[in-house]
Parts: sequence; C-alpha cells; structure tokens
Amino acid sequence: MKLSINYRHVESHKPVEDEVARRVAKLEKLLRSYSPDLVQLHGGFSVNPRTQYVSCALTLSLPSGVLRATGEAAAVRTSCKKAFSDLEAQVKKHQEKLRKDYEWKRKRRPSAREVVLT
Repeated sequence: MKLSINYRHVESHKPVEDEVARRVAKLEKLLRSYSPDLVQLHGGFSVNPRTQYVSCALTLSLPSGVLRATGEAAAVRTSCKKAFSDLEAQVKKHQEKLRKDYEWKRKRRPSAREVVLT
C-alpha cells in the first residue's frame, strides 16, 4: 500500500504516526486481495482555527473504487481513530457489494402459522 500523510498545524507527529501505522496494518489485512501497488492511501491532518478541533481526512484509492472518510475531534489520535473506523466500515461494505453478498442471503424459513394457512 502506498501511503502519504500531510500535517497542517499539528504539533506532535510521533503519536499520530504510531496510530496511523496501527490502523494501516488493520486495513492491509482487509485489502489482501488487491495488489499492494494498486492501493493508495492519502491522509491529511489539519486544525480548524475557529474551533481548535483536529480533522483527519482519508482517501483510499482501490482498483474498484475510491473511498473517503473524515473524522473530527479535539485530540489528534481520536480524530484518526474515527476516520479509520469509518474507512474500515466502508471497505467491508464495498467488498460485500463486490462479492454480491446480497444475492446469497438466506431466505427466512416460513413460520408454522404460514405453513398451516397455505
């Protein structure tokens, strides 16, 4: 996975880099089916000057589509966690659509009342 992260007005880079590395490792487990050269993750951390909240914006480019997620919180690591958890959910949903899981859902068994009526 190609990774690029930008920091704007964010003070401490080391704790953020550790959190990003941990979350990227989780994402790589989900994206094993893709070639590592074709997957790109772009991220950006910035501080809103009016509210002093830190926002984290992520863009994941896959061969089958582009996914975007944002997270905003008072702390840098919290905004990172929010953005990555949202992105993980989107990746899971995207892969379910590609596998066409909606076609393979089991039908509900008829209840005893429906069997007696027919």
